[in-house]
Amino acid sequence: MDYSIKKASMVDLDVATDLFNQYRIFYRQQPDYEKCKAFIRERLKQGQSHIFLVYVADQAVGFVQLYELYHYIKLGKQWLLSDLFVDPNFRGNGLSVALIDRSKKWCNETGACGLMLETEKTNDIGNTLYPRCGFEYDGLHNYYYWWK
Repeated sequence: MDYSIKKASMVDLDVATDLFNQYRIFYRQQPDYEKCKAFIRERLKQGQSHIFLVYVADQAVGFVQLYELYHYIKLGKQWLLSDLFVDPNFRGNGLSVALIDRSKKWCNETGACGLMLETEKTNDIGNTLYPRCGFEYDGLHNYYYWWK
């Protein structure tokens, strides 16, 4: 399948918002286009995340969103692969792998030591995809959250 990947900017806000809203729905969240748009706008405006969009023909069909973190062992910058989504109608064509490969390239471009991610234990697609893309499962750590 022919595709292209583009780094999102403010001119891509509506396209990125639509995909982000679909992604959240995939994770059982209520749709809220306007809140998603405000969230993405602020991340892009503040340079707090970097989004890559994958296009098939002229249609954006997926994205990956990366946030900057720092690793205590590597003593360097790393990227959190926070969000990865491909429209269900375009899955199975290597687009998720292409977005991950673009994320790895972004690590090289920015001098980062690598990528980290977490996904739900029930995400069978992701839990199969990530090891195929060279990610190692870290079974030594538990991830905890505190929400206010």
